[in-house]
Amino acid sequence: MTRVKRGTTAHKRRKNILKHAKGFKWGRKSKYKAAKEALAHAWSYAYRDRRTKKRNFRRLWQIQINAACREQGISYSKFIAGLKKNKIELDRKILSELAKKNPEVFKKIVEKVKS
Repeated sequence: MTRVKRGTTAHKRRKNILKHAKGFKWGRKSKYKAAKEALAHAWSYAYRDRRTKKRNFRRLWQIQINAACREQGISYSKFIAGLKKNKIELDRKILSELAKKNPEVFKKIVEKVKS
């Protein structure tokens, strides 16, 4: 049986971890053990927050639509119910963009919902 030295593989693996930890503070960017620990947390937070981001943006859009609706004299819930009743299939992202950038178009949508 021939002897296998595994130094190159181990070195490559450690180098890869340190490459990902670039930009971290203190020893976490240069010490393998600290970098590995920091990356374990960083990657788990990144995974979690990719999901949280979707929730946060939806909440933001709802708030923006509600504010725009109240200026037109209708509540958010009645507005959304009216959209569904009139089969207007615009998502909240587009509605909030319309409310901010094209208030006259948004006003027409509200008028259609009210009638």
